Amino acid sequence: MLRWLPFIAGVLPLIAMFGAFALGVAYEVLPNCNPLIDGCCSISATGRQPPGSYLFRAIMLPQGLLLGFVWYLSVLWLRKLEPTPTTATCLIILVAGVINVVALIVYVTFLSTTEPIYEFMRRTGIYFGFLGMAVAQLTIAIALLRTRIRPLAQAMLSISLVVVALGILNLALKSVLADPDPAENRIEWIATILMQAWYFLLFVAWRRTGADFSVRVGPT
Repeated sequence: MLRWLPFIAGVLPLIAMFGAFALGVAYEVLPNCNPLIDGCCSISATGRQPPGSYLFRAIMLPQGLLLGFVWYLSVLWLRKLEPTPTTATCLIILVAGVINVVALIVYVTFLSTTEPIYEFMRRTGIYFGFLGMAVAQLTIAIALLRTRIRPLAQAMLSISLVVVALGILNLALKSVLADPDPAENRIEWIATILMQAWYFLLFVAWRRTGADFSVRVGPT
């Protein structure tokens, strides 16, 4: 059952994002548009307006805890593959994973607040959440390049590099565009979808290597 965690981690945010957006459009609190093309709405906006905000929070808060298990089990899994990753690699994944989890919970907690300090917490949460996830995904992909699932690792690495490139592009556009919000919204949606697709590849990687997780109790 634990082998399905990456698949679940990939699906849940997509349900939260698109489900909350659909509810917002249906209740006319969000614009009826294509956010990936028009850049008319950020992902955060889908989680700020009820009733979509209820769905968004109900999914994304548990998602933070779920990701914690995914990163931890990924390190245990990597240590069983040949060649074994270095201690530094495992530490980077764990630290980035913790940052990802904590930042995501902070982001969702302060999502609909408007006070300056809470707005700062929300923005800090989303930026560090993306950063932690991107670093963990990139590090795992690089570690897998030397294993027997190299083609799959290359696909995972490609996604990670595209996400990094999109992040750099977003920073560049914010510095030159008079109104960077639409471009930032498009990049946010596209990058998030790609990062969720990465989890599906991790799910396939776990299955192809026969990953199995169990709890054992030693002799008393």
